[in-house]
Amino acid sequence: MKKALGIIGIFLAIFVFASLYGENFLSGINLMQLTQRTALYSVLALGAALVIVTGGIDLSIGSVVCLAGIMTPWLLVECEWSPWLAISTVLALSALIGLCHGLLITRLRLQPFLVTLCGLLLYRGIARWMTGDQTQGFMGEFDGVRKLATGRIAIPGIENFLLPATVIPAAILLIVIGLFYSRTVWGRWLLATGRNESAARYSGIPTAWLITLSYVGCSLLAGFGGMLFIFDISSAQPSDFGNFYELYAIAAAVLGGCSLRGGEISVIGVLFGAATLQVLRTTIILVGLSSQLEFAVIGAVLLIGVAADELIRRYFARRLERMSRRPEQPSPIASGT
Repeated sequence: MKKALGIIGIFLAIFVFASLYGENFLSGINLMQLTQRTALYSVLALGAALVIVTGGIDLSIGSVVCLAGIMTPWLLVECEWSPWLAISTVLALSALIGLCHGLLITRLRLQPFLVTLCGLLLYRGIARWMTGDQTQGFMGEFDGVRKLATGRIAIPGIENFLLPATVIPAAILLIVIGLFYSRTVWGRWLLATGRNESAARYSGIPTAWLITLSYVGCSLLAGFGGMLFIFDISSAQPSDFGNFYELYAIAAAVLGGCSLRGGEISVIGVLFGAATLQVLRTTIILVGLSSQLEFAVIGAVLLIGVAADELIRRYFARRLERMSRRPEQPSPIASGT
C-alpha cells in the first residue's frame, strides 16, 4: 500500500482540480464513463504489470486487444459460432500468443522488447487480413453477451450514476492478482525473479517457467480486455482499434508502483494509475485544452514517473552504500564498560 501512496495523491490532486475547473465533471454520467474506462484499462494494466514485475515489457498489448476484439464479432457474426465457443477460442488464442512470447524470450533468449514489437506488427496485420480490413460489429441478437461490458448496476443515492458491469471482473482480477503476489510462494518467486533473475535461478526457482507464465497472463488479460472493449463500443475498425493501448497499460503500471527494473508491484497502485490517466484525459477536454495534447500529456507523465523511479533507486542505493561504510560501534561488553 505504501508504494501506491504517491499515485493516490496525484489522482486526488487531479480529481480535485478537474472538479473545480471542469464543467460537469462530477455529473453522474461523466463519473459512470470514467468508471467504465478505468475498469477496462485496469484489466490491460494488470496484464502489463505481470510482465513488468519480471523485468520485461510487452509492446503487443494493443495489437492483441485488436486481434481478440475484432475476432470476437467475426466469429459470432461471420462464422456463426456460439457465443461461448467464440469467447473460449479467443481467450485460448490470446494465451497461446503469450506462451509463444514467453518461450521465445526464455528458450531462445530473445529480448522482450524485440519479441513483443514484432508481435505488435504481426497481430494487427493478421486482424486486418482476416477481416479484409472491414469494420466488425455485432447484431442485435448478441446484446445478451454484450451485457458483460454494457450492463449497469443501479447505485442508490447518486443521480444518473449506474455502476458498470466491467467493475466486477476488474475487481476480481485485482483481488486475485493481489493475493497471488502477497500470499503464494509463486508470487514471491516471481518478485525474486524480477529483482535478480540469476540469483533466483541459482536458488532453485524455475525462473523460465515463471517468466513464460507472466507473458501468458499478460496476453490472456489483453485478449479478455479486447473482448470487453468490443462489447462496449459494439463495432471497430481493425486498422486503428487498440492503437496505443499498450501505452496506457504500461503507463498505468509504472505510475502505480511497478518498477521497470522488475521485482515490485502494487495492484492498488495499478488501479489508481489507470484511473489517473482516464481522469487526465477527461480533464484535458473539460478544461478546454486541445484533445491533440492527450498523448503529449500521457507521455510526459510516464517520463516523469520513470525518472522519479530512477532517482529514488539512486537515492536508496547511495543511502545503503553510506550505511555499509559506516564503522561499527563497539559494544559496551567488548569495550569493557
